[in-house]
Amino acid sequence: MRFEERLERTIFASRWLLAPFFIGLLVAILVLLLKFFKELVSLILGLWTAPEYEAITSILTLVDTTLIASLLLIIIFSGYENFVSKLNIGTHEDRPAWMGKVSFSDLKLKLIGAIVAISAVELLKGFLASTQFTDEQLGWKIGIHLTFVISGVLFAVTDRIAEGGRKPAAPANKE
Repeated sequence: MRFEERLERTIFASRWLLAPFFIGLLVAILVLLLKFFKELVSLILGLWTAPEYEAITSILTLVDTTLIASLLLIIIFSGYENFVSKLNIGTHEDRPAWMGKVSFSDLKLKLIGAIVAISAVELLKGFLASTQFTDEQLGWKIGIHLTFVISGVLFAVTDRIAEGGRKPAAPANKE
């Protein structure tokens, strides 16, 4: 085998160096699961004693944790399939419809969309507990959220420009 072929095979095989990162993200989901149940137990135990805004903040924390875990799962599935290897799960009935179809560009947009949603939840939590924050701190939260929103829009516009403004053909109506 020529040197060039060995080098190319080695470079190609190096994609497996990413696998431990995806395993680490699975561990992170387990950590989030523990955080989720801790918050859920806290919500249930404080049901009769906690002020209403604390209950709402706790529920928003559950939503936030769920969004982050879902985002990690999207990154794991699509990242693994795009960069390491196809997942051989065949036509399993629970296979997400988007699996195998999420490009790196789509992944970026999903990521920024999830970050905007998480930021919005954090901003709402900040407003609910506004007595705990100064106007300057709330201003920073709003500024950071707007930065994420603008970044998301710019990512989408950039991808649209890169695609040349093409849209996939709409399926024909069957009547």
